[in-house]
Amino acid sequence: MEYYRFLNGLTMTRQVLLFISVLSLNSVHGQVSYSIPEEMEKGSLVGNIAQDLGLDIKRLKSGKARIYTGDKYIELDKDRGVLLIKEIIDREALCRQTTPCALHVQIILENPIEFYRVTIEIIDINDNAPVFQKDSMKFEISESAVTGAKFVLERAFDSDIGANGLQSYSLNPTDNFSLKLHGQTDGSKKVEMVLQKPLDREKQEQISLVLTALDGGDPQMSGTVQIHVNVLDANDNAPVFTQAVYTASVVENSQKGTLLTTVSATDIDHGSYGLVTYSISSSTIGILDLFEIDESNGEVRLIGKVDYESDKHYQIDLEAKDKGGLSDSSKLVVDIVDVNDNSPLIDMMSTSKSIPENAPSQTVIAVMSVHDPDSDNNGVVNCVLTQNIPFTIKSTSNGFYSLVTDSELDREGAFEYNIIVTCSDEGVPSLSSSVTLTLQISDVNDNAPVFERSSYEAYIIENNTPRLSIFTVKARDADWNQNARVSYILEDSSVNGMPVSSYVSVSADSGVIHSVRSFDYEQIKDFQFLVKAQDGGSPPLSSNVTVKIMIQDQNDNAPQVLYPVQTSSSLVAEMVPRSADVGYLVTKVVAVDVDSGQNAWLSYKLQKATDKALFEVGLQNGEIRTIRQVTDKDVVKQRLTVVVEDNGQPSRSATVNVNVAVADSFPEVLSEFTDFMHDKDYNDNLTFYLVLALAVVSSFFIVSFIAILSVKCHRWRREQMFYKSNGNLPVIPYYPPLYADVGSTGTMRQVYNYDVSRCGSKYSPNIQTKSYGSFSIEYPISL
Repeated sequence: MEYYRFLNGLTMTRQVLLFISVLSLNSVHGQVSYSIPEEMEKGSLVGNIAQDLGLDIKRLKSGKARIYTGDKYIELDKDRGVLLIKEIIDREALCRQTTPCALHVQIILENPIEFYRVTIEIIDINDNAPVFQKDSMKFEISESAVTGAKFVLERAFDSDIGANGLQSYSLNPTDNFSLKLHGQTDGSKKVEMVLQKPLDREKQEQISLVLTALDGGDPQMSGTVQIHVNVLDANDNAPVFTQAVYTASVVENSQKGTLLTTVSATDIDHGSYGLVTYSISSSTIGILDLFEIDESNGEVRLIGKVDYESDKHYQIDLEAKDKGGLSDSSKLVVDIVDVNDNSPLIDMMSTSKSIPENAPSQTVIAVMSVHDPDSDNNGVVNCVLTQNIPFTIKSTSNGFYSLVTDSELDREGAFEYNIIVTCSDEGVPSLSSSVTLTLQISDVNDNAPVFERSSYEAYIIENNTPRLSIFTVKARDADWNQNARVSYILEDSSVNGMPVSSYVSVSADSGVIHSVRSFDYEQIKDFQFLVKAQDGGSPPLSSNVTVKIMIQDQNDNAPQVLYPVQTSSSLVAEMVPRSADVGYLVTKVVAVDVDSGQNAWLSYKLQKATDKALFEVGLQNGEIRTIRQVTDKDVVKQRLTVVVEDNGQPSRSATVNVNVAVADSFPEVLSEFTDFMHDKDYNDNLTFYLVLALAVVSSFFIVSFIAILSVKCHRWRREQMFYKSNGNLPVIPYYPPLYADVGSTGTMRQVYNYDVSRCGSKYSPNIQTKSYGSFSIEYPISL
């Protein structure tokens, strides 16, 4: 207990050997060394690593500092920045006889990746007493043995080293024997028991001795073994080995039973005293589990598995003994030959799970440690990347590698890499190990949305319902997640002085374009606008596309008759002479349809006629012509009803009445005046008769005055008519009219210009119109 209190005091007051070496490599930033005694209690202080490395404690926390190797015995207190004992360290279990004994610890920090080396030397304390491998030693010594005869004793073994290791032996009692120690090349001591007083079997047949082994520790520790000596009859010659030291070599991993060498010893005695047996007297722990010697012929064979990486050579103490108890010793040195039986060991010290696609070249994504326990070329390791990928591997120091980027990354080209690192040694045959690192490439908003087409065209039929879905624009973004989330925006513009948003709208999520209003083809036939696709990145990226909407016509307008004009104030009649031939052009019905395409294709049909056998209507041009010769039997008053029909689905139509007078002169036409008046049932005629009846009843004077005035007017008109008429010129109007195009309002401008000419005449007549009450006749006047 006093000894361990001393150790604790030594722990608190020990001198820490510290040095920091700044390396020229990128990843290794420094190195410190400490010296501590073994068997320190858990939680004991090793050293202030933060202070010794010049690191801020905050950096230890933010960098997620951790111990990479050596963490079985050492732990890092990041809050205090110190190294502590995690498990009690037994130097003998850790290093056996190797000196110096040290722990090599790596401390890793991230963001950025850094690592530091810490060497902790374990100082031996005297915690192991010398031990003998056997409980007792037996000797049979002839009483004739001469003074000075030597007997090799088994050596003790002490796991401690240096001053704490085995230092001396003592033998008790010393009446007949004394000890003699011989130093050897490996630093051990050969122990011999020397006869200093002749033996007398008759006085003492058996002698018991105690051999004590002492170390040099403080306090001193010891171990003992009993020596039993049987006194025999005389045997005055001991066996002698042919060599003081034998050597042999064996390849590691050799099979059990492999012959290493054969040793030999001779004894010049005869009989049983000259018969030699061989044995291994080595006190090194584990030797008897690995090697054996044939006691009769001296063949040394391998009985266990030897590993070059554990022990590179062995020293075996051999003994040759005759039947008289005399013996000799020798040494067999066995060298272990290395073979390439270990693949490189790859340890990923720190790795990054993902990096952004705009990461600069030479960005470190992993640091690894590679070790091959073999020797020479068998332990020389080279690491490479087996794929053609934008990464490279660099050696940062002996056994340490960094995996870095060596070109630009593009997540749209590859969003994940399975990086295979292969490390091979230079042995024959070469052995290799591989490790796979999965690296995700995180997205950066470096791609604008792209529309599926360079421009769009869509059609919609007029008179549509508002909020009708017209069509869909679609844009795709090669980025990922929020950076690829596309929103659609209607760019501000105007159509016919109105904002485009009053015509259409676009769904921000789906890109569906809806109508805002009902369209009228007669007002607007097409319009175009811009739609912007914008992603959700920061900052956002966008692109535009032109969308053209074309309005399709619908048959929503009936034909409009321009000529003949239908009025309620007058009655217009066309005159056909009775001498008119077949195909005589009576007049022409002129109509228009403000629709377009086939919806405006007009056809003309004769629906009713006083005499359907006399007239026909041109299906396409609306011309009314005679289809037979006019005769005297044909009535003067002819009424035709013409239907004008468009080609829409369903079709729309308009009806016009055409009055035709079949006569050669105006008097003949006037004879039918009354009939014409009755045919037209207009409100103004009814008013006229009511007023006339009221006037007759009210005042005879007024009636007489009107009658006289009417007679005078009638006479004057007949004179004028007979004066100007030659009796052979029918009234034949000629057109088409000049009408205006459909305007933006969709209504017809009431502008008409009619040219009237004589059919087949070489003259250009003027128009003269004669009106009789609500009846009028148009006829030409020769110049």
